[in-house]
Amino acid sequence: MTQGKNTTVPVLMYHHVSPSPGMITSSPANFEDNLRWLKRHGYRSLSSDEFAAHLNGQAAPGKSVLITFDDGYLDNWVYAYPLLKKYGFSAMLFVVTSWIGDGEARPHEGQGQPLPPTPDHHECERIIAAGRADEVMLRWSEIERMRGDGVFEIHSHTHTHTRWDLTEPGGKNTRMRQELRDSRDTLSERLGGVSEHFCWPQGYYDEDYVEIARQSGFRYLYTTHAFGRNLPGSDAGRIYRFAVRNKPGNTIGRRISIAAHPVIGPVYNRWKLWKRSLRKKA
Repeated sequence: MTQGKNTTVPVLMYHHVSPSPGMITSSPANFEDNLRWLKRHGYRSLSSDEFAAHLNGQAAPGKSVLITFDDGYLDNWVYAYPLLKKYGFSAMLFVVTSWIGDGEARPHEGQGQPLPPTPDHHECERIIAAGRADEVMLRWSEIERMRGDGVFEIHSHTHTHTRWDLTEPGGKNTRMRQELRDSRDTLSERLGGVSEHFCWPQGYYDEDYVEIARQSGFRYLYTTHAFGRNLPGSDAGRIYRFAVRNKPGNTIGRRISIAAHPVIGPVYNRWKLWKRSLRKKA
């Protein structure tokens, strides 16, 4: 059943699903419990097209969520993919295209084979910086399998995930244009096309970046800002997402319920933003 103009779609942001603990990692057990909670309470995951229609004014069905993953880590294939498939959910995956390699698909959970190691986030960063991204990132063969099953959609998260505003501030706009060209070219070559959905690397953007993204063909821009509402007709250039920590289903369920509530949600967001402003002043 389609709801009215006050319907908001909570957007969940994951990075890792792995037994290796970390601040932006959900354990396989907790991730499964998240999905089990969603299933038990009648939630459905939207596709990018359905979410875009919602932002364009066509309110999504009640109890809808959007599930997103950032970067494209190997553990998304090893652990997240079989669990999403098991519970009948789909997700959007924003990949850093230069980090994705070639080779045969590796084993994933449920196949009865030894699983590849999936290190924590900081170790992944170290391995990528050492030029060994294939050890911890997805391969195109794995992406094609997940995409072919309708479990993961693949979208752009730039080509190198570099914060050019920090490393080369004077040339950041030129660098970002090239990032988006390279990412789009790679996705088009490998997958036959590229969508209008884009996620900012490390959550950073400014007015220049937004204009560059739009000129490059991206319309739906995903942030790491948690305290806002994705309502029908709301700004497609500022999509709110909240990070899912390593918590069980009931905890994530409460956060989703708050975000979706037409009265409690806005109050909660204002309160959290007020608390954040106090911390900045301190």
